[in-house]
Amino acid sequence: MKPEILVVAPNQPTQMAVLDASYNLHRYDLAPDPQALLAEVSDRIVAVVTTGGRGLNAEQIGQLPNLQLVASSGVGYDTIDIPACSERGIVVTNTPDVLTDDVADTAIMLLLAARRHLVQADRYVRSGDWGRNGPYPLLSAMRGKRLGIVGLGRIGQAIASRAAPMGPEIAYTGRIRKPGVDHRFEPDLKTLANWADILIVATSGGADTQGLISAQIISELGPQGTLINIARGSVVDETAMIAALKSGDLGSAGLDVYWNEPNIDPALWLLENTVLYPHHASATFETRGAMAQLVVDNLAAFFQGRPV
Repeated sequence: MKPEILVVAPNQPTQMAVLDASYNLHRYDLAPDPQALLAEVSDRIVAVVTTGGRGLNAEQIGQLPNLQLVASSGVGYDTIDIPACSERGIVVTNTPDVLTDDVADTAIMLLLAARRHLVQADRYVRSGDWGRNGPYPLLSAMRGKRLGIVGLGRIGQAIASRAAPMGPEIAYTGRIRKPGVDHRFEPDLKTLANWADILIVATSGGADTQGLISAQIISELGPQGTLINIARGSVVDETAMIAALKSGDLGSAGLDVYWNEPNIDPALWLLENTVLYPHHASATFETRGAMAQLVVDNLAAFFQGRPV
């Protein structure tokens, strides 16, 4: 018999077709009454397919007595209750590496868009203000600036390698100094923020980093500073960030992630000094396809007794 799998969030269409041919899928994501579906099939479910955005909480895990595997599409797993899984010996897989390049590219895109006023300048051209009012005001170059990276994992290192040719001085903070990395390690986040002109947040989400970029850290970054977040919305004190952007205590921000996605704080819509992106950093055909395939491969490896 085919293993029975609960689909909390779907995979890409090509890979969903593979899963449908290989397993008995139960579509929690499409069910008119998800709880009724769980009541019917819960004791037969041995694996869950989900994403980093949808995750799997403790209540859902508790309703699946024979669950053995949670296969998530996404590098972050802060939305999955890892302690609940660990307690029961449930394996959790994610999809690292395959999305590193696209997320790092997005960080640089947001950085340049925020610092060089891409959205505002585009509007300046389209409105006819260029012709009526003359050249757009001068802005600031990247060369010689100070770029701080919060979290120098795979994505953080990819961001650093893309930023380096533009000429900023680069430093980073994290739990430990990274071996073989030439950039300066600054163990104190407050010191890094005070030093930096630009702070890029690339750390993991979850309880350990919630509110890490606090009002104090934002204040240290200052009125000429730029905050870029491609990590998780929970890592930044969004209320403090909005207040600082409104008052001018923070110069600008480029955001791909938010506290309450997708229904973000409307105050962000009105801020001219922000560039907003809809949690879309890994959303290319190539990367989402690779992530989806890794979910398929993890499931196959698990049921064949191979390493996930």
